Amino acid sequence: MRFPRSSGLLLHPSSLPGPFACGDLGPAAEAFVDFLAAAGQSLWQVLPLGPTGFGDSPYQCFSAFAGNPLLVSPQRLVEDGLLTSNDLARLPARQSAAIDYGAAAAGAALLTGMLAERLPTHALAGEFEAYRARTPWLSDFARFMAIREAHDGARWCDWPAPLRTRKPAAMLEAARTLAPRVRAHEAMQWAFARQWTRLRTYAHARGVAILGDAPIFVAYDSADVWAHRELFALDNTGQPTAVAGVPPDYFSETGQLWGNPLYRWDAHAADGFAWWRARLAALTAVVDRVRLDHFIGFVRHWEVPTTAPDARSGRWQPGPGEALFRAIERELGALPLVAEDLGETNAEVAALRDRLGLPGMRVLQFAFGSGATNLFLPHHHVPNSVVYTGTHDNDTTHGWWAGLDERERHSAREYLGPGSGDIAWDLIRLGMASVADTFVAPVQDVLSLGSEARLNLPGSGSGHWAWRLDDSLPHAPLAERLRSLTATYDRIPPRQ
Repeated sequence: MRFPRSSGLLLHPSSLPGPFACGDLGPAAEAFVDFLAAAGQSLWQVLPLGPTGFGDSPYQCFSAFAGNPLLVSPQRLVEDGLLTSNDLARLPARQSAAIDYGAAAAGAALLTGMLAERLPTHALAGEFEAYRARTPWLSDFARFMAIREAHDGARWCDWPAPLRTRKPAAMLEAARTLAPRVRAHEAMQWAFARQWTRLRTYAHARGVAILGDAPIFVAYDSADVWAHRELFALDNTGQPTAVAGVPPDYFSETGQLWGNPLYRWDAHAADGFAWWRARLAALTAVVDRVRLDHFIGFVRHWEVPTTAPDARSGRWQPGPGEALFRAIERELGALPLVAEDLGETNAEVAALRDRLGLPGMRVLQFAFGSGATNLFLPHHHVPNSVVYTGTHDNDTTHGWWAGLDERERHSAREYLGPGSGDIAWDLIRLGMASVADTFVAPVQDVLSLGSEARLNLPGSGSGHWAWRLDDSLPHAPLAERLRSLTATYDRIPPRQ
């Protein structure tokens, strides 16, 4: 699907400012939309919105369908009459520049309890019940989370066998004994959906669309794998027979060992890819476009032995290819997808992307140092693509520049010509000028921040995803500077 010429910014809601331990979908989110509109930006790119687990990565969630309770805004719950202003004082306040995931989880647990207690007798109870009735994945997710809590956070593979294998009698008993906790998790999902719908409606009214993100793989410790074991490459005990990763690449000499279970693509094909059709239907109902992470994996995926210490011993295995996407198309129509086609790609990956009519990605930080034939250089860009200064996995542009050797810097200077004195804005201008239909910059580059603002370092374990804006959102002069550049390169839609 081709998109109109436009531009936008990348910022996950958890990185928004605010009074609590984590950014959320409250007032600061609407203020950020206001900044985007003022700056002439018509796209807000977010990362996966699911409930994060160990490691805090939005690419390792307890569900591919659910929303993250950490993003539920306490202030919006006060506006709805479900909390009082006194309740806010009980929640962990922001104490540091970074996201405090431990405090945020504790705050979400308090919110969950208060919401579950008050919602049944509230005027919005009927809306909640209607949400429960129309949301097919909700019961599995809520039961998964309630059972997990009842077993002190143990992974589903460590639960008693009747629950691990979803024996009917055990499931009925869990539904009876854990009913209050199941309802509590359902209530938080309703609150997330209600607030997200409000925020997206607000964005649309200001000419801003949402670009979401779908990781190709799901976490092993997730409601998806527990409820659909037959769709994943697991042995008779429920353990993965192999795990996902990528071979050595730009980010890591030993590759990246993600550890996600692999799909049994034959099982998916046998039912017409029903799970994938449901997943994309649910996601495209809440965002306007979807960045399909690791598009390469649909052509071939890197299968790593479960005992391997890193990803180097993996091997390529075939993916589902075009059949998956045609099955989704038959249900959803034209696919509003962006193919993340970075990494160890090949001609087959590009051919599938082009047959499907999907825009690929061009990252300017990858463009310099290998000569004029580098396909990331703008003179090789094509209209049906999305160009970035860098992604959530890259260093900020200032951090990237500081780490370049002099040969690469010389190559960049030769290509860029006389610069502004700010390499981040030089790459922003270069991306804006590209023929690519869409340009996206991380907010950190608009703010000219260094490596201290890097969001993630692939293949390096935990300790990431914690960068957060300070209490002041980007200011009006910055919006005007960005708007002027956006107008220069014809990326402001007529309605703005």
